[in-house]
Amino acid sequence: MPEYVEVAGRAIFSFLVLFSLARILGKKQISHLTFFDYVVGIVIGDMASQIAIDTSMKIVNGLIGLVVYTLLSVILAYGAIKSFKFRDLVESSPSILIKDGKIMERNLFKHKMTYDDLMNGLREKDAFMIDEVEMAILETNGQISVMKKPEYQALTPKDIGLRMKADHAPSLIIIDGTLLEKRLRSLGYTKDWLFSEIQKKGANDFEDVFLAQIDSNGSVYVDLYDDNQKN
Repeated sequence: MPEYVEVAGRAIFSFLVLFSLARILGKKQISHLTFFDYVVGIVIGDMASQIAIDTSMKIVNGLIGLVVYTLLSVILAYGAIKSFKFRDLVESSPSILIKDGKIMERNLFKHKMTYDDLMNGLREKDAFMIDEVEMAILETNGQISVMKKPEYQALTPKDIGLRMKADHAPSLIIIDGTLLEKRLRSLGYTKDWLFSEIQKKGANDFEDVFLAQIDSNGSVYVDLYDDNQKN
């Protein structure tokens, strides 16, 4: 068998194995990965690439390494769910960087953070002045959470006694020229009403609409295939 054919076959095999193991490990956003999750992901990815291109390695040996690493990760994740102490051991715990407006220098030193690192994290949370911050916490995923002092927090309708009516997320009701009738009915609108609305936006038929979205106030956004039509 030519070597390039073998490499291609091994690459397909390692891809399928890695895809399967990733589904077993579960979904987690990149921003929510802990340092341990990050390292495990790198190691498993490196193992999969070795299986694909290192023809001197037996596929079985590489597969065993991947499975063992995945099983250990699953066991640790399960243990972290079941035990607070174990979770603290594996993932560590959040650390307070600012408390009552005062910087905790020891915690900065502990996590090898500079003043610039702290200020960068605060600015990402729209806190440019340390004096505005009541508390800042370094989360286990490396992100900084910030709670501003009451006088610097944004007002909400509740703060000024306004009562707001219930709202729902905007919903797509036409996708690629296809009307989602069931969704439209669940929102309390009729097909005829929607047809009149898209006509106001320059469409002659539902098939002229690329995307249409409706908000909680009944306002309809329409994007036509032909952008030269009146919209």
